Amino acid sequence: MSDLQTNQTRDGSGHPAPDHAAFAQVARGYYTPIVALFAATLIISNVCAGKGVEFFSGSSLSLGPIQILPIVTDGAFFLFPLAYVLGDVLSEVYGFKATRRAIYYGFGALLLTVVCFAIAVRLPAAGFYENQQALEAIIGPTWRLVLAGLAGYFVGQLLNSATLVLIKERTKEKHLWARLIGSTVVGEFADTLIFCSIAAGVIGIDTWQQFLNYLIVGFLWKTLIEIVIMPVTYRVIKTLKKREPTYAPKDSDPLHT
Repeated sequence: MSDLQTNQTRDGSGHPAPDHAAFAQVARGYYTPIVALFAATLIISNVCAGKGVEFFSGSSLSLGPIQILPIVTDGAFFLFPLAYVLGDVLSEVYGFKATRRAIYYGFGALLLTVVCFAIAVRLPAAGFYENQQALEAIIGPTWRLVLAGLAGYFVGQLLNSATLVLIKERTKEKHLWARLIGSTVVGEFADTLIFCSIAAGVIGIDTWQQFLNYLIVGFLWKTLIEIVIMPVTYRVIKTLKKREPTYAPKDSDPLHT
């Protein structure tokens, strides 16, 4: 074969010229879609959390310094627990290192959301656009709320994942319920305490009674949701363990696996 024919069959790197365009392979498995849902849940929750919510507003009941009724919470109370369920699934199936990476992805997604919202609010409004004030009220970044969400999420999720894998190191494949509840109690309490401490004044909570109600109700609600949907979590974890071909015991420390 002549040099000209050889060059025609080689690419610039000296390798045989491909027949088609080059692309990278997408890693298979369920990790990526779970992380995508995890990040979406966090973004939506942090937007909804800007609304203060009160149930039984016509009632008043206190137990010492703790206000029982009305129940004070935020607009993300029905969705945010899903982030911890997904965090538990990631930690149980993929380990702390992979879950920590997902937490970083979620943190980055939240930060990008805040920056984009801030830019959108500050862009000059068209003359026919009449909703600038409404837009600012809904997505305009309240930096205390942003800080509360980021700090609470980051600390709570890391503690949730670390607690689960450390319990799993002792219990192995037994007592999944203990790992799910134990990790949720630790992670959710840290998350709720940090978030409520920073964000309470932003959403209109201005008394210690309301703050304690917000903290306790938020923590108990999120923990209760974890318990109620535990059969679903069990099913998801069981399915993933069966379908992920690399699921197997590891030789290293669980926090570094």
